[in-house]
Amino acid sequence: MSSRTFFITGANSGFGLTIASAAALSGHKVIGTVRSETARAVLADAVPDVRPVLCDVTDFDRIPDVVREAEDEHGPVDVLINNAGYGHEGVLEESPLEEMRRQFDVNVFGAVAVAKAFLPRFRERRSGFIVNVTSMGGMITMPGIAYYCGSKFALQGISEVMRMEMAPFGVHVTTLCPGSFRTDWAGRSMVRTERSIADYDAQFNPIRETRQAVSGRQLGDPEKLADAVLTLVQSGNPPPQLLLGSDAVRLVSARIERLQQEIEAWKAVSLSTDG
Repeated sequence: MSSRTFFITGANSGFGLTIASAAALSGHKVIGTVRSETARAVLADAVPDVRPVLCDVTDFDRIPDVVREAEDEHGPVDVLINNAGYGHEGVLEESPLEEMRRQFDVNVFGAVAVAKAFLPRFRERRSGFIVNVTSMGGMITMPGIAYYCGSKFALQGISEVMRMEMAPFGVHVTTLCPGSFRTDWAGRSMVRTERSIADYDAQFNPIRETRQAVSGRQLGDPEKLADAVLTLVQSGNPPPQLLLGSDAVRLVSARIERLQQEIEAWKAVSLSTDG
């Protein structure tokens, strides 16, 4: 694989750090965004070859300047890994709208703002690869993560349109849809709404307890995910989305099967509305 320049958001932890490390080790130039000087120091210590850039993805107006300065200093970017994001856990009725707004600001608006800063550059160069990190939670749902799933479903849909719009210009767009991996997503990175309605205890408390109990011991290996990303970005015909992890394959496949059954069961009603 020829050397490429990666731009990775949220590069100081989780998937961002693992992908940055793997890309740098493979001889690629890596630009990694961080939100603070503390995070910059963490990244510099973990992967000294990464070029750190201060950037909060919710500082929407500044992002085009960050991208311009990065390319002015380090040359044209070939691969954008839109990784910055976090998880929110909470029963929908209990979770304030302000928490939903923050979730969408980071996971949706931030990712789209970064992508939009690169779109004209990739389009004019007639090349580029955008990997938007969503989740199996962008294709399936489960109780207690409505805001997170909502944000990932939104990014999933936007990415599919982005893929169609950019295809004529030789620009690839793929969503990365991981299942459960050994990151801090369910640990320190997750925002959890305080419980307040006892009616939900029986349904939700076991889910929260199980998620916390398995945090750090999930089946998915982040280093193998990073290897998969490097394989993905060298593909000349990448998929619209790439599921990663056996749980993602199993749960998404089950949802597709249920959806097909529902379509068949209600097909007569569905077709009855044509004039």
